[in-house]
Amino acid sequence: MRVATLASEDDFDGWRAAARTLALAQVAPHDVVWQVGERPADLFGDEASPDAAPGAFSVPRPFVDLARTALCHRDPERFALLYTLLIRVRAQQGLLDDRADPLVQRIELMAKDVRRDMHKMRAFVRFRELAVDGGETRYVAWFEPDNHIVRINADFFARRFATMHWSILTPGLSVHWDGTALAFAPGARKTDAPDGDPLEEMWKTYYAAIFNPARVKVGAMTKEMPRKYWKNMPETALIPDLLAGAQKRESGMIETAHADIGDNARAAWEALAGEAAGCTRCPLYGPATQTVFGEGPVDARLMFVGEQPGDQEDIAGRPFVGPAGQLFDRAIAAAGIDRTQVYVTNAVKHFKFEERGRRRIHAKPGAPEIDACRWWIDQERVLVRPAVTVALGVTAARSLLGKVVTISGTRGKPITLPDGGEAWITVHPSYLLRLPDKVQAEEEYARFVEDLKVAQARVTATA
Repeated sequence: MRVATLASEDDFDGWRAAARTLALAQVAPHDVVWQVGERPADLFGDEASPDAAPGAFSVPRPFVDLARTALCHRDPERFALLYTLLIRVRAQQGLLDDRADPLVQRIELMAKDVRRDMHKMRAFVRFRELAVDGGETRYVAWFEPDNHIVRINADFFARRFATMHWSILTPGLSVHWDGTALAFAPGARKTDAPDGDPLEEMWKTYYAAIFNPARVKVGAMTKEMPRKYWKNMPETALIPDLLAGAQKRESGMIETAHADIGDNARAAWEALAGEAAGCTRCPLYGPATQTVFGEGPVDARLMFVGEQPGDQEDIAGRPFVGPAGQLFDRAIAAAGIDRTQVYVTNAVKHFKFEERGRRRIHAKPGAPEIDACRWWIDQERVLVRPAVTVALGVTAARSLLGKVVTISGTRGKPITLPDGGEAWITVHPSYLLRLPDKVQAEEEYARFVEDLKVAQARVTATA
């Protein structure tokens, strides 16, 4: 019997080194006991030293990625299961593609559970301001993950809150960021975290202001935001009162903006948006903060499709709220279009970016990402059924038309879509922001407004 000792519950590097040694020594899975720290396992076992059996060793990259994630699961059998899968992967080519294999299926589900837990942590961690000695401000959060995800998730928070000094305390492991480096410490108690601060009151005021009763479905809300997280989130204290007044507010909104929308269409849209919140169709969901779905009346006759969320949209969870969105709002107002009466969305639902220091720089979506997200656009169009759809930029045009086109070759020309609606192609507002020459920028802005006026006129003509 061989004993493999790991430094921590999420010690992937230790597991990989031990698993490599054991596999090269041809040790069968049932002859290995895995333990964490100094806890006794088998008093008569021999320690599996990483230096015991050097030699060539390789496995498919997808296995490494799967193992790194699944190893963070809370299942105590995960080390043994992953070692068993390792042995089988080396002997059976293409095993990971067999989704019906019970072991592959079990580990895939473990990895999925870990990814979901990581997403919940990113969504539901709430920092509270804490004054420390020397006048320094520190932000502290308490979170209770289901799995061992603190270490694997820490880089995300370091990138997102790079300029803050913060700590995230959990029962099993705590992580601290001083603006330069991450440091890990033993777990903490909830009483170690502060109760509230002025920032929290400001956040609650903001949350109450943006609360949209027309989009509230209690079942869907609790599915995406389970009640176990509510006690750590200041805004959830407002939910009962907000829900109590939601019916009256919703009635008013429906009368003014959604008078002709049937309940079935609204429910279908809400279900679609809820499904998109957990989208993993392409790798962009990993580094992004959240899915940014479309918004607007479900019976809108005019739809705008942009490229992808930007940095501010990724944080806010709404399309077109950053600099390009502000220019877009100004342009549609100049064209006589009411944004509250149009549906606005993006071809790609997650923010693609490159990190440069502490900044996240926009990166253009590729064809696989556009194609992966095209299903969402198709479903939005099926539900909204706009008479006219305006593609803002070549990425949006490709998403709508299913092929690469140029702005110069398609601008100002109506294109009939398979569902009978019209598509019009114009530039993306971000293009206008990048123009260095002021005169040219003003000319292109005026041309952009004219494109929008044409689209609005077509909506009126097809009424």
